[in-house]
Amino acid sequence: MNIVDIIIKKRDGFTLTKEEIDFFVSSSVKGTIADYQISAMLMAIFLKGLDAEETSNLTYAMMHSGEVYDLSEIDGIKVDKHSTGGVGDTTTLILAPLVASLGVPVFKMSGKGLGFSGGTIDKLNSIPGFNTALSKKDAMSLVKESGIVIMGQTDNLTPADKIFYAMRDVTGTVESLPLIVSSIMSKKLAAGADSIVLDIKCGSGAFMKDLPSAKQLAQSMVDIGKAMNKKISAIITTMEQPLGTYIGNSLEVIEAIEALKGNAKGDLLEVSLTLGASMLKNAQRVHTLDEGKELLRQNIANGKGLEKLRQLIIQQGGNPDVIDDYSLLPHAKYCTKVLSPSSGYIQKINAALIGKASVETGAGRHEKTDRIDYGAGIIMKVRIGSFVEKGQEIAEIYSSSAEKCAKAQKLILSAIKTGEKKTPSPQLILDIIE
Repeated sequence: MNIVDIIIKKRDGFTLTKEEIDFFVSSSVKGTIADYQISAMLMAIFLKGLDAEETSNLTYAMMHSGEVYDLSEIDGIKVDKHSTGGVGDTTTLILAPLVASLGVPVFKMSGKGLGFSGGTIDKLNSIPGFNTALSKKDAMSLVKESGIVIMGQTDNLTPADKIFYAMRDVTGTVESLPLIVSSIMSKKLAAGADSIVLDIKCGSGAFMKDLPSAKQLAQSMVDIGKAMNKKISAIITTMEQPLGTYIGNSLEVIEAIEALKGNAKGDLLEVSLTLGASMLKNAQRVHTLDEGKELLRQNIANGKGLEKLRQLIIQQGGNPDVIDDYSLLPHAKYCTKVLSPSSGYIQKINAALIGKASVETGAGRHEKTDRIDYGAGIIMKVRIGSFVEKGQEIAEIYSSSAEKCAKAQKLILSAIKTGEKKTPSPQLILDIIE
C-alpha cells in the first residue's frame, strides 16, 4: 500500500477503505511516512471530507493507535464527560464528585487548556499537592476505592491524535468536522468509560459558533459512539457569555467549591446539574433528567458532593484544607477593578474576548509550552440583562503585573456592550441529542 496513492484518492474525492485509513494512521505513528505526507493527507480530508463510515474507521484506528483502557474490573457503569471548551467552564469539578457521591463511578481523563479554553488538569493543579499524573494502575485502584478519579492523559493514549493535532494546528486544517470528531472521540473511547456525556459549546466563546454546526458535530459524535456500542449523549449549551463568573484556575476551583457548598447558583450550576443528570441517566441510576437533577441537588444540600470532592483531593495528594480556607490557593499580586464607562443594560458579553483577556492575565496559554499563572484570572460582576450605572464595577482582574491587568482590561471593555433596552439572558440548553 502506498501513501501517495491514498492521498491522491482522497484528494480526488473518493472514499477510503478501512485498510487505507488503518495504513495511514499506523504509518504516521510508526514514522514510516513523512510529515509533509501526513499534512497533505489532512488537507485532503479537510477539503474533501469523510463520510460517516470513514470517520468511524478513522476514529477506531486512532483509538487503537495506543493503549485502550479496560475498566471492566471496576463495578458498575463507568461514566465520563467531555466539553468542547469554553470560558468559565468549571462543570467537571462540580458534577464529577456529585455523580460519584451517588454511587456511579467516574473515571475521567482530562487535558490542559490551550488558548482561552481552560483545562480541568490546570484547575486541579492549582490545588497544592494535587497529583494528576497517575499511572493506569494507581488510577484503577483509586476509582475502585472511592468511585472517582480525575487524571491527565497518558503518553501512550491515542498517539496518532497527538501527531495529527500538532499538524492540524500549523497547516490550517483545524476546522474539519471529521478530524474534530475523530480527535475527541478516539481519546474518550480509548479511556474506557461505558458512557460519555458530551457538552457541545455553541456561541461566541465556542469553537462552534452556530447551532446547526454544533448539532452536526454532536450528531456525528453520538453516531460514532453508537457504532462502537457506547452510550453517548450530547448536550448543546450556550457560550454567548462566560458560563461561570470566576475565570482562571484557582478562581474556578473556588467557584466549584462554593457550588458544592450550595452558595453558587446560576448558569454554571444549571449546566452542571443537566450534564450530571445525563450521566446518571446513562448509568441507569435514574430514568429522567429531572430525577437526576433532584438527586444531585440533594447531595449538594446534605454535603455529600462536597465530601466526595474532599476525598478526591486527599486521595490524589492535594491539601483538602483549601475547601475551608481559600487563602491556601494561589493568588495573584495585582488586582484591577474594571468600571462601566456608561449606564444601561448589559446587552452583550463576548465570551471569546473575555477568554482572551484571561489569557493576558496569565491564566491561559498562547502556546502549549507556556507556563500557567494559577492565581491569575477574572471575576465577572455582571451578566447579560444586568443594569449597570456609569462607574459601577463590572469585573475584577487578577494578575502578576499591572501591565497584564491593563491589557486584560481593554479586552473586557471591548467585550461588553450596554444599551437602553434590556436583553434577555441567552437560552442555556440549546438541544439534547441521544
